[in-house]
Amino acid sequence: MELDSFDIAILRALQEDASLTNAGLSALVNLSASQCSRRRSALESAGVILGYGARLNAPALGFGLRAIVRVNLSAHSGPTDGAFATFLRDHDAVAAAWSVSGDADYVLDIHVADLAAFAGFIHEHLLPHEEVAQVRSEIVLKTAKEGGRLPL
Repeated sequence: MELDSFDIAILRALQEDASLTNAGLSALVNLSASQCSRRRSALESAGVILGYGARLNAPALGFGLRAIVRVNLSAHSGPTDGAFATFLRDHDAVAAAWSVSGDADYVLDIHVADLAAFAGFIHEHLLPHEEVAQVRSEIVLKTAKEGGRLPL
């Protein structure tokens, strides 16, 4: 899908506030609400817009500890990666996970209530997993930037 300046303007606006109505978008991008609706639907259908969601305050919801965990697997194969990906999907403490290049095979973003819950996740779930060879963790002390907006 080739994007024009109106599509880019719509995407910028929705990255800033995904709850915008088509009327709200219309005022921001200088198109009618019906044109915004058609363009938004086309962007969704083309897979450019993957979905909408609310950004939640993790500590306010009882998730007081965030950690970045680097995992090395014992082997590198399709079945190994598949088994580990299934494990990641099955554990809600894993907010995000990436297969990466470098000194780790995966980087995990973990959100739990506290250090005891983190230790429980590591010792009871992650380390016993048959595909896991090594785990290195960093506790997040402060978030310097977050939001995940693309530089459109």
